[in-house]
Amino acid sequence: MGFVELWGLDSLWLPRLLLKRGVAVTYLLAFLVAARQFRPLAGEDGLLPIDRYVEHATLREEPSLFYLYPSDRAIGAAAWAGVALSVGALVGVTEAFGTPVSMLAWTAMWLLYLSFVNAGQTFYGFGWESLLLETGFLCIFLGAGTTATPWVVMLLLRWVLFRNVFGAGLIKLRGDDCWRDLTCLDYHYETQPMPNPASWFAHHLPKRVHRAGVVVNHVVELAVPFLYFAPQPIAGAAGAVTIAFMGWLMVTGNFSWLNSLSIVLAVSAFSDPLLAPLWPLDLPAVAPAPAWLWGLALALAALVVALSYYPVRNLVSDRQAMNAAFDPLHLVNTYGAFGSITRDRYELVVEGTRDDDLSAADWEPYTFPGKPTRVDRRPPQVAPYHLRLDWQMWFAAMPTRRRHPWLHRLVAQLLEADEGALSLLRSDPFDGDPPEYVRIERYRYEFTDPAERRETGDWWRREKLETVVQPVSAEEIRRYGVAGQRW
Repeated sequence: MGFVELWGLDSLWLPRLLLKRGVAVTYLLAFLVAARQFRPLAGEDGLLPIDRYVEHATLREEPSLFYLYPSDRAIGAAAWAGVALSVGALVGVTEAFGTPVSMLAWTAMWLLYLSFVNAGQTFYGFGWESLLLETGFLCIFLGAGTTATPWVVMLLLRWVLFRNVFGAGLIKLRGDDCWRDLTCLDYHYETQPMPNPASWFAHHLPKRVHRAGVVVNHVVELAVPFLYFAPQPIAGAAGAVTIAFMGWLMVTGNFSWLNSLSIVLAVSAFSDPLLAPLWPLDLPAVAPAPAWLWGLALALAALVVALSYYPVRNLVSDRQAMNAAFDPLHLVNTYGAFGSITRDRYELVVEGTRDDDLSAADWEPYTFPGKPTRVDRRPPQVAPYHLRLDWQMWFAAMPTRRRHPWLHRLVAQLLEADEGALSLLRSDPFDGDPPEYVRIERYRYEFTDPAERRETGDWWRREKLETVVQPVSAEEIRRYGVAGQRW
């Protein structure tokens, strides 16, 4: 038995089918997010306007279609074109026309999403953007229909999965002391960027369960990834463990498509014999991949090996960077998550009032789709959909000196009752009318305990700490500018 047969690389039709469908779903979500959120966040009149990207970037360093066409019309056209291509890939239309058409469709999706990531500025600075781009680029070369899968591309997808999972394990081991003394989960479920309905319950699990959870985390992220490259069925077992682990993270948190895409990538560790018993249909007869596709796959492998130098050097470095791209096309990246855990949860509460007299003003809060504001609201489940403003509000709430230029612009747009800004919120207490003043308060939030929740129905308790943005009116902004030296 040769290497290909022993490692189960000779029969990969079903893993390819499931993997490409899973990536197509992720692309679909990503393009829907772009269609819904990109223009109010980074469009012509966004919180970080597209002109800001054009002025500070170069096409070579951050290539994007929007560098050439920085308009809301181009942004909308690109987003909905991506949606159409994703749906076509998901239902198999692009696959039905053979490998060349499939490759063109997947290349177009990758190029379109690259344009959003490179032009999205702060709002697109997440590791799962690079993860989707890297995975989507490799999918171009997987083949389609009844053409056999070039197994070297499937190994490259396992290499992505390895760097994603192992990088997360290393950044934890080198980072916060709580990962080494096994106490990080005492805080994580409560202080993560966006808890979901199960987070409250996970937070109140016994401490010994939290300690065991950290041990499991270390095993899955630091030991299991090496088994992705083992013979079958060991590689498949490693993939199954990773799927279960990522499933738990999805159940207890909202991390966009990081976990769901990791589950999709873990399918690359399987082979047809392992998955066929779970598949209701007969597998088709598969023709060998054409020589030209194999040639492209081998050239791709050589490129990935060359570009892996910096990500590997980063992995073994004592100063490991988290979620970094080393080339402007995001072809081979480094990953990691939660190298440090915050001990306290801070939230910014944005409030407005229609009263002219601030001494007796009645302040009403704006609420967001995902992040906590009202203490009696159950944390929602939104992932794998990504609420980009909600995530940035979590970063902005931290008591650091880091500046967030989009935050003052958000205040200015709320004072104008800007439709784009309001579309990013869950509710507007003024029903589309502009308030007289807006302010931003910082609070410390904590989960209620079981007895308190039974008595009050509240999921959170909170304590006001300070006013981050003093009450400001539209007139003051017109006078002093969005930079807000006066306010």
